[in-house]
Amino acid sequence: MKRTLAGILAAGALALSAQAGAQTLTIGFADPLSSLDPQLNNFAGDRSSDLHFFSMLLQKRGTELTPDLAESWKVVDPNTWEFKLRPGVKWTDGQPLRPEDIVFSIKRAGHVPGSVASFGGFVRMIESVEQKGDDTIVVKTKTPSPNLPLNLASIHIVSKHVGETAKSEDYNSGKALVGTGPYKLVSYTPGDRVVMTRNDDFWDGPQPWEKVVYRYIANAASRTAALLSGDVDVIDKVSVSDLPRLKKAEDVSVYAYNGLRVMLLQPSFRKGPNPFLKDNSGKELPENPLLDVRVRKALSLAINRKAIADRIMQDTVTVANQWMPEGTFGYNPELKDIPYDPAKAKALLKEAGFPDGFQMTMHVPSDRYPLAPQTAQAAAQFWARIGVKTNVEVVPWAVYAGQARKNEYAMSMIAWGNGTGEASYALVNILATVSPEKGLGASNWGHYSSAKVDDYLRQATAEFDDAKREAVLRESAVAVRDDVGIIPLYHYKNIWAARKGLKVVPWTSDRTVAMMVTKIGDKQD
Repeated sequence: MKRTLAGILAAGALALSAQAGAQTLTIGFADPLSSLDPQLNNFAGDRSSDLHFFSMLLQKRGTELTPDLAESWKVVDPNTWEFKLRPGVKWTDGQPLRPEDIVFSIKRAGHVPGSVASFGGFVRMIESVEQKGDDTIVVKTKTPSPNLPLNLASIHIVSKHVGETAKSEDYNSGKALVGTGPYKLVSYTPGDRVVMTRNDDFWDGPQPWEKVVYRYIANAASRTAALLSGDVDVIDKVSVSDLPRLKKAEDVSVYAYNGLRVMLLQPSFRKGPNPFLKDNSGKELPENPLLDVRVRKALSLAINRKAIADRIMQDTVTVANQWMPEGTFGYNPELKDIPYDPAKAKALLKEAGFPDGFQMTMHVPSDRYPLAPQTAQAAAQFWARIGVKTNVEVVPWAVYAGQARKNEYAMSMIAWGNGTGEASYALVNILATVSPEKGLGASNWGHYSSAKVDDYLRQATAEFDDAKREAVLRESAVAVRDDVGIIPLYHYKNIWAARKGLKVVPWTSDRTVAMMVTKIGDKQD
């Protein structure tokens, strides 16, 4: 057995040596891909993959917007923006980037057939987008929109000459995967891997990695094993249970950073009965008890967030009292942590007409968020202590996303990325009254609706003064907290592990991309 193990380790070392010589980087990533069409679904895995192939007008780096395909941008008047395009950019098929590509992309985003997580929220305020000369785009908005550049930093630009006749499956096959990004597609095996090669004509210069193998490894323990065996060079979303082992490994480096992603529970606001809400005899309740704010407050107060953070997540998260983490735009520092108060929770249930509680089923994806099922089970145990007997059903993401989106569950779970680093992103997608035609509430799975919160969104997205806009966003956090429109649990830390000699630095939000990995000692390090 020892000889066999030594042989495996030697083979792994040789594989790494060969990869290093060929400048190949292999990444084991956790978030599943639904498509290589960069405008189909606003999913974390899709967006990480897409960043290799496609550019945006602007990029969000930390708290700053930086030029990408747009060299500069300016406000002409409160309802008009101009974007000047970078000269000399080429698509990977050799054709030049043209203004009509930008116009086509912005119009296409949010209207892709088959989308279950639309990008419509990012372009909902746009009234028109037109070409001006050979290098300028003019975007007119329905109302003053100070966040337009920030929103466009989430829209991948696709080619008009290929994209106008392409379907989403044509991107998966490679037929339509023509981009302006740092890499070109070699092959895509759904549910397994994406193989890409360096785009030597990339406008910002060739990347250090000649080849990238982007492997989907859903199971956290399997990702760790793949790293330790040398099958991959980098892994993301490191398992809590594997973290001590990886930190002790001599040939592994661990990189942890505070993140933007928040774990939320979304109660259903659907009227009438729900098969996942029953009385204590097992009979379906005639009306949804979650419509009563006292019940929602009781459920929130019954959860010991610190216990979950300490015992289950083991210092890989920070306790959340709102959807934005501390230090971000729109975070309200005046909101105190939500107390753990089961006595008050029981009193609220009694006041709402449920002195003995009721039965509920909560749904959680099995293959999406780190330790999500364990977190759900912990919440269920806390709820059982106040009389809400909760069953947890763990569902594959492919099934879960469609059912949750239709508001079929009583209580669902989502880890929202807060990818723009600004509070209005969640207001548009998670908390706004659902309206597909307006591009609102794309991920508002519980169909929460508040005229007050909608008005805060309207104010925030029309206010150019940063201080005034942030004040409005902070007020919206209070309104959502008072209404318990969502139940925040914790904010994830972003944790990557890499073989020794590689450095991982966050690139944008919690995406995992080859561009964030360098060899220690390289000029880019």
